[in-house]
Amino acid sequence: MDNWQRGGFGLYLHWPFCQAKCPYCDFNSHVAAHIDQERWGRAYLAELDRLAGETDDRVLTSVFFGGGTPSLMDPSLVAAILDRITARWRLTNDFEVTLEANPTSIEAGRFAGYRSAGVNRVSMGMQALDDGDLRRLGRLHGVDEGLRAFDIARDAFERVSFDLIYARQDQTVAQWEAELKRAIGYAADHLSLYQLTVEDGTAFGDRLARGGLKGLPDEDRAAEMYEVTQQVTSAAGLPAYEISNHAAPGSESRHNLVYWRSGDWIGVGPGAHGRLDLNGTRWGTEAPKAPGKWLETVEAGQPGELPREAVSQVEAWEERLMMGLRLSEGVDLHGLAAPDAGFEARVRGLEEMGMLRRERDRLFATAAGRPVLNAVLRELLA
Repeated sequence: MDNWQRGGFGLYLHWPFCQAKCPYCDFNSHVAAHIDQERWGRAYLAELDRLAGETDDRVLTSVFFGGGTPSLMDPSLVAAILDRITARWRLTNDFEVTLEANPTSIEAGRFAGYRSAGVNRVSMGMQALDDGDLRRLGRLHGVDEGLRAFDIARDAFERVSFDLIYARQDQTVAQWEAELKRAIGYAADHLSLYQLTVEDGTAFGDRLARGGLKGLPDEDRAAEMYEVTQQVTSAAGLPAYEISNHAAPGSESRHNLVYWRSGDWIGVGPGAHGRLDLNGTRWGTEAPKAPGKWLETVEAGQPGELPREAVSQVEAWEERLMMGLRLSEGVDLHGLAAPDAGFEARVRGLEEMGMLRRERDRLFATAAGRPVLNAVLRELLA
């Protein structure tokens, strides 16, 4: 079985533009006064044709429009991209097309157009159900506007997810529990629930370095919020199928499962990454981050990616463990040779500590191991 048949085959398309840069965001996103969407469309179609030439024997599991803010794309551009994709690849019967959207009234007005274009799943960046916190997070919507947009999305699409950030400034455990229960009451079938992390190079990172950003929870309070998250979502029928992602059975993100199962995926657009098994070698792909440079490179008839790098067997093993152990289903080790003689001993030690569980060829992080998975992985991959 080829790797893409085992783990799935997806396509990620990166739209690098936003209306404003959120202070916590370290993604490759940019604010531009004017965007020539027809010009960008020609470049995306050229890249799709190039990459299809290498992979058109495969069956495509999913497409994910990420960013940036893809809900700023014209629906006609999304339709042209999806038309080209369906012409160049065979699709699975349960083909998933996700578009990330901000929950503003302006972007919600495009939802019917996206649905007609072929989008069948929307992931909404709600981020909080508190107006004060939304302002602090740099969001352009308020709670009422966001929930109205969510109602429009739920009517337009078969599947709707939304994101929330917790462990925010001055947030208590009780406040987070109430907010989470309110969010679940809006009947999303999928929730992505992330603890606020402050990254270097962001506005929040600079503020923290200057002694600002007061009121962030300590480790104990953040851990308590994580535990409350697991309890509330499980009770509501939205268990964690991945450390930060919760879904009703059957509503998991098929595209993200391609990443976590270490399948193959194409990355298109500025800064997009990919992984492809070709002729017995696993390749890592990466596109230039600067939108202008990427666009000019593709328009010049050159590949919109940097020189590819082969992923070694050890690197592929490590990636498979790092991604697969995030899943409640664990990681399948069948057919994989251990990277060193001490691996099995480290697994047994972590099993004895209650951090890992093994069933034949499948390895799982336990409920105790998932919150400290980075530490578990450091020990496991030592």
